[in-house]
Amino acid sequence: MRTVAFNTLGCKVNQVETEQIKEDFIRRGYKLVDFNQTADVYVINTCTVTHVSDRKSRTALHRAVRQNPAAVVVVTGCLAQINSEEIAGMDNVTLVVGNSKKDLIAQTVDELDGKPDRPIILADPIKPEDRPQMGLYTLHHKRTRGFVKIEDGCENFCSYCIVPLTRGPVRSKLPEEVRGEIENMVRLGYKEIVLTGIHTGLYGKDLAGWNLESLLYNIIQTIEGEYRLRLSSIEPLELSPGIIELAAGDEHFCRHFHIPLQSGSDPILRAMGRKYDSQYYRDLLLDISAKIPGVALTTDVMTGFPGESEENFNDTFKLLNELPIYNMHVFKYSRRVGTPAAVMEGQIPEVVKQERSARLLNLAEQKRRAFVESQQDKVLTILVERKSKNGMLCGITDNYINVLFSAGHIKPGQFAGVRIKSFDDMATGELIDNI
Repeated sequence: MRTVAFNTLGCKVNQVETEQIKEDFIRRGYKLVDFNQTADVYVINTCTVTHVSDRKSRTALHRAVRQNPAAVVVVTGCLAQINSEEIAGMDNVTLVVGNSKKDLIAQTVDELDGKPDRPIILADPIKPEDRPQMGLYTLHHKRTRGFVKIEDGCENFCSYCIVPLTRGPVRSKLPEEVRGEIENMVRLGYKEIVLTGIHTGLYGKDLAGWNLESLLYNIIQTIEGEYRLRLSSIEPLELSPGIIELAAGDEHFCRHFHIPLQSGSDPILRAMGRKYDSQYYRDLLLDISAKIPGVALTTDVMTGFPGESEENFNDTFKLLNELPIYNMHVFKYSRRVGTPAAVMEGQIPEVVKQERSARLLNLAEQKRRAFVESQQDKVLTILVERKSKNGMLCGITDNYINVLFSAGHIKPGQFAGVRIKSFDDMATGELIDNI
């Protein structure tokens, strides 16, 4: 039996796409092995959103070649899409596949008659008709949470971001295919479905009569079963009052929103090409927090954008400190060739980026601790995900708190009521009952 190993970098969408590629290989008779093992085929699903992700992608490629120089090496993802010729010129690369051709990887590898003399490149420009296809899950992978890609592509063209060039225009999965995919996952036993995309909030932009809000209501109204629904990152201007109302009133919907900020300074937001200001963001988060008690609000924030003064940074820090945020993903600006920000004046020294990043990370930890402490003594519904090494169970609440608690009679894949007791590196709880 031939073996295949995967290394996935970057976003949730990449991870979802890797799961589909795995399914295709398994259906063709391949056995999955760890990426650190010798394999007949290595698939590296790359990211290029920062120079660090570029480096990690290339490191994974070199590792695969070292482990088995005779292996078929497939490089796919965003780095492969935007730098296909450069990747094809690297030693021992067999196949370079862009983002819209990932569904062809297993078939192409299966049809190879030995390694070709030259790498095969499948990385054409992405077209509007390259719509995401329905995921055909047949395996459960021992997971309790499933991810459904409902959309691909981005048209925001923020001045710092390379993603629109690597992912193409917005293309939405047909609503009946989204429903079919979720129904299948619920039948397989998944208890939480996470809807994700490159620009999730623009779902339906290319479909007459549909948007994200109508899709969410359609899912809740038509799909039966014991499951909950979580929404991945959504831009501030795309979080409609109707979506907030749904999250506040329907038990299927998780009390959690990930809403990127990027900067709390209005001049920097304008330079970034973001289409809201700090006051809009403030009002939005306060409105959500007032309407959905216990809601977890997480965000992305970037520091070191060209021209960011100490005053600009302090505006960001002050806004985040004042808002009811649970957690923050902190990024240092990374210069991407081909983006407007790459040629802007006022590039920030790395030492300054590092210092500002450290301050934000410290604030993020304070915020995380304060939010969990605000949930102490509350009974929250947990989806049990796994058993830890010491026999305790680990699970996640609908408002995104990871909790460790005594096992009792509960098993992974079940919902349980747990009273939050304390917080150290992670929250601990006391089992009340299964739900």
